[in-house]
Amino acid sequence: MTGSDTDSGGGASGTRSPGAPPSPSAPGRDVLTGFGYSGLVTWAWFIYGFGAALPLLREEQGTSRTVMGMHSLCMSMGAMVAGILVLPLVRRFRRRGTSRIGALVLCAGTVLLCLADRPQISLVAVLLVGVGGASLVNSVSPALTEHHGRASAGVLSEGNAVASSVGLLAPLCVGLAHGLGWTWRPAIALVLLLAALVLLLSGKVPARTPALDAAPPPAARDTGSLPLSFWLILGMVVAAVGVEFACTSWAADLLHQRTGLSSGAASAGLTTVVAGMAVGRFTTGLLSRTFSTLRLLKISVLLTAVGWALAWVSTHPAPALFGFVLLGLGLAGQYPLGLSLVFSAAGPHRDRASGILSIYVGAGAALTPFLLGAVADASSTHTAFLAVPIMLGVGILLLFLSRGPSDRSPVSAGG
Repeated sequence: MTGSDTDSGGGASGTRSPGAPPSPSAPGRDVLTGFGYSGLVTWAWFIYGFGAALPLLREEQGTSRTVMGMHSLCMSMGAMVAGILVLPLVRRFRRRGTSRIGALVLCAGTVLLCLADRPQISLVAVLLVGVGGASLVNSVSPALTEHHGRASAGVLSEGNAVASSVGLLAPLCVGLAHGLGWTWRPAIALVLLLAALVLLLSGKVPARTPALDAAPPPAARDTGSLPLSFWLILGMVVAAVGVEFACTSWAADLLHQRTGLSSGAASAGLTTVVAGMAVGRFTTGLLSRTFSTLRLLKISVLLTAVGWALAWVSTHPAPALFGFVLLGLGLAGQYPLGLSLVFSAAGPHRDRASGILSIYVGAGAALTPFLLGAVADASSTHTAFLAVPIMLGVGILLLFLSRGPSDRSPVSAGG
């Protein structure tokens, strides 16, 4: 870690409250930034593409929605494993080596998934995908945070915006490939090309770059208690990710059930959520230079709630799709902004925080689609989607509790 660590993530030094607008000062968008963004893009392509492919995989395998939910469960369990392994891996291979390992494991899982002809194989495949994808993101996210310092909130939002922009093509490719009779596999297999780009760019970053090649704090210095604000903000991020996974995993099925769209068209319709997220993350990246993180998070939650309500009550494709656009706009800012606050609260212990984040986010992402699938089998996907406003409420409550008394009055003026 470098001596500037205390400022990385937007004020971990304690000189700025989590709700204050970050300073725009940061390195330019260099090759390390491109490498970090490519890692986020690779993972986003799989997440959004697989979400669109899930209903098609269910039809192909002739299984229940509960079994399909188990795929998200296994992928999230893989992310939890990655969370346990990230700190030992970074200590041994640094972030650069860990990102390469993650990319290769992600590729192995993707190949196995494309070859799978039964749930037992596809479940193992997505477990591997979860380990690899989360290891990749666990490496690049703290690297971007450290590299860009106090401008990291905007950079993380921008990186996730780029990822969403590319990822929005994944559901379209899944729908197109299915419509052409190629199945969903060619669209998912494009992850291999994106992972190859990650490996290429990882070699272009100069050697001994601190954000990629510096050792994390020794174990003896990395075992202190993390502050309460870290755990509360972490809970908010977990709730936001639960909402995101619920939507990417089951939005296509909701469209199919409620509006009468065909399976292929409903899978392609998931693009509306991802498109909203792409636009929202670019916008959040720009607004984070002016407005406080807390204000942007409030707006994000409100948009998500409005979008969910419109999509949930609609029985025609047009208003439902517009609702999903609004929902995507709202979801856009919650994860990257929350991530910035998590790393800020963690101070110099970002790799440890990244591992903890992966475990808890993995648990939330695992349980949400699985439970929604079980409820959908027992009643309907429409009923299962009532979990979304509940998770939104939990997230906003935890965000409010994470602000100490000293944070609350300035927020009304600045956020």
